[in-house]
Amino acid sequence: MILVTGGTGLVGAHLLYKLCKQHDEIVATYRNEDSQKHTKEIFKLYGDCSHYHKIIWRNADVTDIPALEIAFQDITLVYHAAAMVSFNPKDDVQLRKVNIEGTANIVNLCLSNQIQKLCFVSSIATLSKKPGIKIVDESCEWNPEEDHSDYSISKFGAEMEIWRGAQEGLPVVIVNPGVIFGFGMWHANTSKLFVQIKNKFPFYTKGVTGVVAVNDVTKAMIQLMESTIQNQRFVLVTQNISFKNLFDLIAEKLQVSPPRFYAPKGLTEILWRINSFLSFLSFYKIDNLLNKYSSRSAHNQTNYSGNNIKRSIDFTYTPFDISIQEIADKLS
Repeated sequence: MILVTGGTGLVGAHLLYKLCKQHDEIVATYRNEDSQKHTKEIFKLYGDCSHYHKIIWRNADVTDIPALEIAFQDITLVYHAAAMVSFNPKDDVQLRKVNIEGTANIVNLCLSNQIQKLCFVSSIATLSKKPGIKIVDESCEWNPEEDHSDYSISKFGAEMEIWRGAQEGLPVVIVNPGVIFGFGMWHANTSKLFVQIKNKFPFYTKGVTGVVAVNDVTKAMIQLMESTIQNQRFVLVTQNISFKNLFDLIAEKLQVSPPRFYAPKGLTEILWRINSFLSFLSFYKIDNLLNKYSSRSAHNQTNYSGNNIKRSIDFTYTPFDISIQEIADKLS
């Protein structure tokens, strides 16, 4: 059987939908029953809940080894999508515990249970620009001298655990998606951006980054797991786009006015500091969309190449404007 960790997250939920259409039973982990409603809601947004009953939910935090041992019973393939995402400095210890120690636990159980293959969902946050290279791809390895967020550090540490597993004989593949867009879970992730723009979010910046639809991420994961490819990583980026053009595109598909005011770097530097300070005072929850690293990346112009996967397997990306239209239609 197949195990999906993080089955209540954006990638995990969309992945479960695809896998449930192909298989009779899929095991998925969760931390609390209330979070399962997010996965079921995504099935509903697809317009088809007929396969939801195929999910075998097993309560297991990735840091809880006894619970994971139960979750791994009768498993042959593993998709590891569980992760903690936070840019609050107070969460640095927990980020490392969940993302690094949790991934180490998954790798160890894969090895002890002789799992046939493991797919790990990482991030472009673990890749660094090379001097003289304009486009970031799979060859652009981590640069420890750069100023990295705790989240980026934890995802890099998780990747090191995956490669350790590969060295010990576990077949693995890693995907490094760009900024992921998909419908559902409107309270978090990039889905929240659609809600904000629909509610007349006023600001834009001119930075550039790589983007990808969640459906392309899950499609790539499944195809890689079904292929003979192992011990390789793949950047998943449909296209590179400026934040201004991205916000304009979302507004167009939502049929609302786009953000009108340019937020210069000086302003975003002030805003993230205010956000962080209020969080430090403990009466305000930091907004993950407004932090030191997001405010700076909003002005950085970094281009990524997601072409390697198209050379390796029979894979095509969905045109990004079509993906944005689909998300907008689900929110409307």
